[in-house]
Amino acid sequence: MRQKRENIRNVAIIAHVDHGKTTLVDELLKQSGVFRAGQEVAERVMDSNDIERERGITILSKNTAVMYKDTKINIIDTPGHADFGGEVERVLKMVNGVILVVDAFEGAMPQTKFVLRKALELKLPVIVCINKIDRPEARPNEVIDEVLELFLELDADDAQLDCPFIFASAKAGIASLDAEEPGTSMIPLFETILEYIPAPEGDPELGTQVLISTIDYNEYVGRIGVGKVDNGTISVNQEVIIVNHHEPDKQTKVKVSKLYEFDGLNKVEVKSAEIGSIVAISGIQDIHIGDTLCALENVEPIPFQKISEPTIAMHFCVNDSPLAGTEGKYVTSRHIRDRLFRELNTDVSLRVEETETTESFKVSGRGELHLSVLIENMRREGFEFAVSKAEVLYKNDENGKLLEPMELAYIDVPTEFSGSVIEKLSQRKGELRGMSTLGGSDNTRLEFSIPSRGLIGYRGEFMTDTKGNGVINTVFDGYGPYKGDISYRKQGSLIAFEAGEAITYGLFNAQERGTLFIGPGEKVYAGMVVGQNGRGEDIELNVCKKKQLTNTRSSSADEALRLTPPKILSLEQAMDFIETDELLEVTPKSLRIRKKILDPTLRKRAAFKNK
Repeated sequence: MRQKRENIRNVAIIAHVDHGKTTLVDELLKQSGVFRAGQEVAERVMDSNDIERERGITILSKNTAVMYKDTKINIIDTPGHADFGGEVERVLKMVNGVILVVDAFEGAMPQTKFVLRKALELKLPVIVCINKIDRPEARPNEVIDEVLELFLELDADDAQLDCPFIFASAKAGIASLDAEEPGTSMIPLFETILEYIPAPEGDPELGTQVLISTIDYNEYVGRIGVGKVDNGTISVNQEVIIVNHHEPDKQTKVKVSKLYEFDGLNKVEVKSAEIGSIVAISGIQDIHIGDTLCALENVEPIPFQKISEPTIAMHFCVNDSPLAGTEGKYVTSRHIRDRLFRELNTDVSLRVEETETTESFKVSGRGELHLSVLIENMRREGFEFAVSKAEVLYKNDENGKLLEPMELAYIDVPTEFSGSVIEKLSQRKGELRGMSTLGGSDNTRLEFSIPSRGLIGYRGEFMTDTKGNGVINTVFDGYGPYKGDISYRKQGSLIAFEAGEAITYGLFNAQERGTLFIGPGEKVYAGMVVGQNGRGEDIELNVCKKKQLTNTRSSSADEALRLTPPKILSLEQAMDFIETDELLEVTPKSLRIRKKILDPTLRKRAAFKNK
């Protein structure tokens, strides 16, 4: 017989990037007494990963738990970027309701729509939290209308449309039920969670069923499966069967060696857990996302939605440049292969495929940011490798017509820059769908439908065109008919044709041709890209050229040579810049762009053949 477990609530916080999910979790933790008095607490305490803290984004969904009035509230903080949508999709199976956080100024954004659609499909109740109401330009009443329109557009049922609205400032730690009346604490939000989010229910008499929604990894204990107990109880030393909804015939018998529940930011070891509890299970080596742990007498897998497919791919290759192996710790194809396949343990949206050669692997993900975070993590761990330009993954429909991934791009820019943005995106096969002025400000919101490949390499150009004032947000919008060829880069590369060390004299002569990426004293090799040409073709230069000494003096001979500071590319900028015949060499210390074929004669032959 099914029962409700009233002393537990399971809730996920979902929102568009930068709308304040992680800050809201911080305040819920503080005000529930998780931290002792006087304890020093970092901002965005849930963003525990180095890259998350540096970039101010959430990449991995994380679990925490707080106590409020004898009720344990399990909270899952999720990422806001579309590239990490796979994280959001799967954790929604663990919860009984969601808190949708929406910025009081920006309103409903593309990722808000994506995560809300997933929650409504699973028939989860939604609490809408209008955050940042203390912003000077906040427009909470208009945002409420936008959110309700979004509910109607996504076919929400009557119960979901009748959702409560909370007005909060996560930074100030206050929430209220009325936009005009600022609150004094987060109590209204806690009360709404208890009242509106249903308690988990299941049958305690049935055999164990635990659906694994997240995988954690720890070097000491290996894989840790995190999931919710749907039926029965689970105990330490219990023997269970692992079975997957998509492969019901494949069954493995395993033993639960350790069991944890969440308490604040910690995992606490427990002997057993009942229905509704979110648990972490360690000691099972072959456990995957979507697996169900079942009792021996009740082998019944729980359905688990298929994670959205990747849309973009890159080749990760062994670095074979003349400087290979000088800066990295792990350089061989075996190291790179093991590391990429290890990433599949925790990242469900990633695909890794072997290619014809053992030196290269095809890695597919949900977007450039998704893959750049993997590259950044690998280089920090001491890996050295090369990556190719990102390319989109095409499909064919039943009539054999070529389809390509499409994106919806929402762009907020000062009105004066909107013309150049529309012009650039139209060249990249974008179609303008809508244009509106953002309430009371001098900003225009543009809505484009554009092929994913049209956005590759555009962000850097966009920041230049809008003088850093533009905001671009994109979300995957399914597959559409192929839109035709796009020319990515108007400028060519400046290529070194001699190995050695860059000299001021050589760089001084080279800088007249375009923008340099290197300064004096840096090691270069033949075929390495040292800058960007102002024109469309590639030029080979000698940046190692020394000034010839003579025994005559002239009045201008000894004047100091002035170099323009080089443009140092970040990882994303370098990934955007490279062309299809180039590779990005990634090491723990350096990022170098190079031609795939280093020898100039062979390169020209290959270019001639391809014409």
